[in-house]
Amino acid sequence: MCTLTKSSKLTKNHYIGITVVLSALLSVVFFIYLPIEVADHRPGNALLLAVNAGFLAITLSCLVIAFLISITHWDLVLKQVETFSRFRFLLLLMIKRDFVTRYRRSVLGVLWSVLNPLLTMAIITMVFAMLFRDMGIENFPVYFLGGQLIFSFFSESTVQAMTSVTSGASIIKKIYLPKYIFPMSKVFSALVNMGFSLIAFLFVFFITGVPFKWTMLLIPIPIIYLLIFCLGVGMLLSAMSVFFRDLSYIWGVGIMLLQFLTPIFYPVSILPIRVFYLIHLNPLFHYVEYFRDLTLNGTIPNLWSNIICIGFAMAALGLGVYVKLNKQDKYILYL
Repeated sequence: MCTLTKSSKLTKNHYIGITVVLSALLSVVFFIYLPIEVADHRPGNALLLAVNAGFLAITLSCLVIAFLISITHWDLVLKQVETFSRFRFLLLLMIKRDFVTRYRRSVLGVLWSVLNPLLTMAIITMVFAMLFRDMGIENFPVYFLGGQLIFSFFSESTVQAMTSVTSGASIIKKIYLPKYIFPMSKVFSALVNMGFSLIAFLFVFFITGVPFKWTMLLIPIPIIYLLIFCLGVGMLLSAMSVFFRDLSYIWGVGIMLLQFLTPIFYPVSILPIRVFYLIHLNPLFHYVEYFRDLTLNGTIPNLWSNIICIGFAMAALGLGVYVKLNKQDKYILYL
């Protein structure tokens, strides 16, 4: 198990202390010297600048600490890499099993992954297209389907990953294997389904006559950011659900709340200014906006957009991996 013990030269308390001090120092430096182009704030808005500087400082500090841990505990890192290498065939097998099971005894089979987003888009378009067209949303079907594509991947991957360990209890009790294989398989299975949904998105994109932008070739970038974020959240939820089974019900409500806090079918422009700033705390907002910038607007997101997407992704992955590796040996007592 990859844990930081007291016998290490640097303990967990040392790493936490270094992170706090480094984050504080970098926050002050960024608040004073960070250019507007990077901080993405309005001139004179000191509060927003402080928040952005703090977020950037914490993100950079976490990356530095992750690198420091990798250097000082290189043997443990190599051990985890070797373990994953030995069980990677199992990961591929579980992804294949999920894909086959999903469409078993289905007449249309894998076509449902394309038809489902198309049918959803058609219904939502009929209901909301005329309403939001007057509010400045052009190409509403593409606007909606782009947001739905991102949110559906997050929802499916995290919900499936959360119960992956408890549903695999029979295997865990019989043989040893890295427990993070279970949530990883669910996230990558959701990624496969997202690939088919992306076909539906491209179909709608060309059918509605939206001009092709070369920036669409950069679509894999936000998908990779989102994949890392979902891996972290999935590992965290799967670890917590072993000890707290009610989490599945709570997360169901959380997903519903996130769906309304993410501008999937409504424009951000209709939100009050206070809510507009509050919604920036929702990671999915940034991933959806990144995706729409590449597909609808034909623009490359600025440096701050990339920093914040990477920051949320790395923070979720770091927390998920840490909790997973430190709690997985106790799973057997609660399964």
